[in-house]
Amino acid sequence: MSGRVDQELEGVTLLGNQGTDYVFSYNPKVLETFDNKHQGRDYFVKFNCPEFTSLCPKTNQPDFATIYISYIPNIKMVESKSLKLYLFSFRNHGDFHEDCMNIIMNDLIELMDPHYIEVWGKFTPRGGISIDPYTNYGRPGTKYEEMANYRLMNHDLYPETITNR
Repeated sequence: MSGRVDQELEGVTLLGNQGTDYVFSYNPKVLETFDNKHQGRDYFVKFNCPEFTSLCPKTNQPDFATIYISYIPNIKMVESKSLKLYLFSFRNHGDFHEDCMNIIMNDLIELMDPHYIEVWGKFTPRGGISIDPYTNYGRPGTKYEEMANYRLMNHDLYPETITNR
């Protein structure tokens, strides 16, 4: 199998661009996709984003988190630099942790229409408590919906692979 050709990368404009514009307010329009060349196979794509920041909607104080995004692609896949810039756009977004995770998941569903996706935020404790919202989605009426239900009901909130606790 050969590599990608320029025609396959026409929608990818941010990667390799030295003039990157960092937007400081929520902006899902920055997200870009490319085609999944392995549509006949189920596989996970996982992102670990340790520098997520948003604002508390009441106090306007910053909240910090590591965001874990895992998905089984369908036809489209999210380009990683655009995802990084998208997550950065939450920097001045005032919302609760749970809302941010669901907004991220909803935007990625709209962008890619994946078979399955989960988004998990591990927020830095403030005031003696941490919040770790987890949300997932599986395409309705498919084995992925069953997978989402199973993973939600059996989600291991502290897997061995996560070592920042």
